[in-house]
Amino acid sequence: MNPTEGYTIRRFECPTKRVVQTLSLKDNPELIAEYRRLHSKEYIWKEVLEGIRAVGILEMEIYICGNRLVMVLEIPSDFNWDKSMSKLATLPRQAEWEDVVAKFQQALPGQSSSEKWQVMERIFHLY
Repeated sequence: MNPTEGYTIRRFECPTKRVVQTLSLKDNPELIAEYRRLHSKEYIWKEVLEGIRAVGILEMEIYICGNRLVMVLEIPSDFNWDKSMSKLATLPRQAEWEDVVAKFQQALPGQSSSEKWQVMERIFHLY
C-alpha cells in the first residue's frame, strides 16, 4: 500500500481516546529490517497480540520513519493506563518479547514497554 493513500480507521461502539507514543530504534538498517519482520503478521507472537487485547487496547498501530517509531493506541475512554500497563507486563511471554525487541531499540535492558515508549503530547488538532 502507498502510505500517502492513508490507512483505514475503525469506529468503536464505546467512547474512545487515543494515546500516541514514540521510540527510537538503533540506527542499523539490518536491525531495523529484522524489527519490521518481527512485527509482521507472519512473525508477531500470538501471546503478544492476546496480551494487548486482554488489557483493553482496542487498536494499535506502529509507524516507522528511518529509525523513529510512532505508536498509536485507540483505547476506551475509561482506560486506566498505569493499571493496564502493569497488567500487560505480567502476561504470558510479554517480558520475553520485551527482551527480544530490546536489542533493536534504544532502551535499557529489562525495561517494560511502558518504560521504553515515550508518550507524545498533542500540540495541534483539526476536526
